[in-house]
Amino acid sequence: MARSGSTKPAGMPAFVGARHDHGQCVRTALGEAVRLCAERGARLTAIRRRVLELVWRSHEPVGAYDLLALLARDGRRAQPPVVYRALDFLRDQGLVHRLASINAYVGCALPSRPHVGQFLICRDCGNAAEIDDKRVTNALASSADRLGFAIGDVAIEASGVCARCAPGHGRP
Repeated sequence: MARSGSTKPAGMPAFVGARHDHGQCVRTALGEAVRLCAERGARLTAIRRRVLELVWRSHEPVGAYDLLALLARDGRRAQPPVVYRALDFLRDQGLVHRLASINAYVGCALPSRPHVGQFLICRDCGNAAEIDDKRVTNALASSADRLGFAIGDVAIEASGVCARCAPGHGRP
């Protein structure tokens, strides 16, 4: 991942090969969430932690009602407001992002610092990769400034096909 201020794109390994240790992604995300919430004095309850773990169970974005179904498999009888409150908390803490184009959530690859969410979403396998390319952020800010527009909330989403799903596993 790129350091803050870098122009090199950073991203989570959603589109990496079969040797990817996704369990390590989950462990890292949960550990970082515990650390950040403790630093911020934010309460990472059991349900919030479980929702975060379920969001991170793959690199495929997950919807709130899918999370409800997964919680039910755990034996938890959570209602939609419980899941939405947990997701709101996780968003407020920068631990997840909402992908508006598909009405789903994905774990944040860069939770320890503010950044503009930039996502590549594969329309075939459903995986999403978060990148952080300062050139994209700067170009958007510059264009908004020229138009006298004050940007409030930003999430940039691009859909396409990842290398694994493209014919011949090459570029689309």
